Parts: sequence; C-alpha cells; structure tokens
Amino acid sequence: MAIIEIKSLVKEFKTLKAIDSISLEVKSGEIFGLLGPNGAGKTTTVKILTTLLPPTSGEAFVDGFNVVHEASKVRRVIGYVPQALSADGTLTGYENLLIFAKLYDIPAKIRKERIFDVLDFMGLTDHANKLVRNYSGGMIRRLEVAQAMLHHPMVLFLDEPTVGLDPVARQIVWEHIMKLRKELNMTIFMTTHYMEEADSFCDRIAIMNLGKVAAIGTVQELKTSIDKANATLDDVFAYYSGSTLDLGGSYRDSARARNIAKRLG
Repeated sequence: MAIIEIKSLVKEFKTLKAIDSISLEVKSGEIFGLLGPNGAGKTTTVKILTTLLPPTSGEAFVDGFNVVHEASKVRRVIGYVPQALSADGTLTGYENLLIFAKLYDIPAKIRKERIFDVLDFMGLTDHANKLVRNYSGGMIRRLEVAQAMLHHPMVLFLDEPTVGLDPVARQIVWEHIMKLRKELNMTIFMTTHYMEEADSFCDRIAIMNLGKVAAIGTVQELKTSIDKANATLDDVFAYYSGSTLDLGGSYRDSARARNIAKRLG
C-alpha cells in the first residue's frame, strides 16, 4: 500500500524547472531514498511533500491527504528533519522538545512522559537538562530526530540527516533511526549523498537528475540495470545522473555543507 503518492509533480521558479513532472509511490513501512546531484530537485521534492512549498502543478499525497488542500492533516502524520539545524542551542534538550510538544498539541498531562520517552529512545536522557550548544554533532542530530518523532508520525522525512557528522556519529544516528523504524513500523523518506547509507538502509531508491526521475528500484535492481560487473551504487549514480558526487554542487552548496559541518562540531 502506498503511503506517499506523487503524480506528475512540477515545480518552477521563474525560468527554472526544479521538478519536471515526476511520479512515484512510496510503500508503507519502507525506507525510500531519493538520490541525485546538487540541484537535481531532491530538497524541493521533500519541501513539497512536507507542505513547506506549493507545487506549480501536479499532485502529491501523504497518507491519502493532499499536501496542498489538506496541509494541516499532512503535518499531523509526518515528522521532518531538515538539512539545516533545527534545534536551538540556547535551550536544553528537554526545552527544545517541550516547544515541539506544544506545537504538536500533545496534551499537557502526557507531555513530560512523552518527552522523556523519546529522550530515552534516542539515548539522550542523561543530557536532557544540558544546553544543546554543548552537545556533540551526533547528539544534536538524535535530538532533531526525537523532535520529529515526538508526535508518533507515520512518515519521517530525513533530508541529508548525517551531513557533517564523522563516521562514528553517523553510525550511532543510523542505529537509532533503524530502531525507530523497527519498533514503530515508520515509513522513512530520505535524501543523502552518502552512497553507503543508501546501499545499507534503503529498500528502494529513486535517482533524480535535472528535475526528473532517471531510475527507480531496489539497490540490486539498479545495480543490475547498468550491466556492469560488480557495479556499486556509486556506479549507478554516475550512470543515471551523468556525474559523480565529487563534481556536483555550486559555491553556495559547498558553503552550506561546510557551515553545517562546522556547527555540528
């Protein structure tokens, strides 16, 4: 059963067509990866699905709700961890979660219990009353996932969730995300530039290029499709996007990534 449906979706910014009539479905309970070079339309797609940006034309649905006409209902069934940091460093972990609990209209009588439940789930209980500016990068990301899962969403959107983290911190974040998926049967829609993440964790992948979906399928299906012996996901990426991860991106893209990495420590 599809929990996310995208039908002939288009997004234009003046003369730029960021999304060029894409259609795809995401099954309930799967981890779906959206890959592509910088500027391919990945983040624009995520912003439309999370109701932050209206499409120019076409339709998109999350759990059967139209992202434009039923945006408030969509927001109640999704969680979103953006590329940029969303936690406030001047507040404690608990205080950050309390703000989100109020935004999600979690009843006052269960807020404290719910907050400590997610802190425990993400391994942050001992740091609940510490300022977030003193957290490590991996702890910040886990707190942001905790914020996004506080209201028990059906779909969790992760836009480059481990950008700027060292390999150990990335592994810890993913251990918690996989635990979350297993225990809550949550659907995860993610973007990443780390091919090993997509290879290890995604049930299916779509590769975008120039606003279009160039390929979609399981990791193995995509590797087989390029007819290369012992093909890697990097090979698949290069084949369908016409580029490698080392070549893409503008000065602004590089500056943003380095700024995030610096802030994460």
